[in-house]
Amino acid sequence: MNERIARARLWAHQVKRDVVALWLAARDARTPWIAKLVAGSVAAYALSPIDLIPDVIPILGLLDDLLIVPFGILIAIRLIPEPLMAEFRAEALRRDGRPRSRAGLVAIVAVWIGAALGTAWLILRHS
Repeated sequence: MNERIARARLWAHQVKRDVVALWLAARDARTPWIAKLVAGSVAAYALSPIDLIPDVIPILGLLDDLLIVPFGILIAIRLIPEPLMAEFRAEALRRDGRPRSRAGLVAIVAVWIGAALGTAWLILRHS
């Protein structure tokens, strides 16, 4: 049991490190543009102070954190040249704090506002 907990903690630490590394990669001129787009999107979502699907929603609220972020990280890492990713990971480990993503916050708020407006429009249209 202790070994499983240790592996889970290591995995969580690696995910946090990789999110910061992707945040760095998205801002680096040496990163290919498609990798910047994917890395920036994943980092913005992961670093956003709010979730697309709130954690209080049973099952779905946790699935986004357990599926979307890790798979997004895997895709982004494959798009970034290995030497660059190693450099970004090393820099991420050197940094103390975790950056915040205002872009992620704005994007998620925009999705929620769009969904609310779309729902209101459908309700008003059909009533």
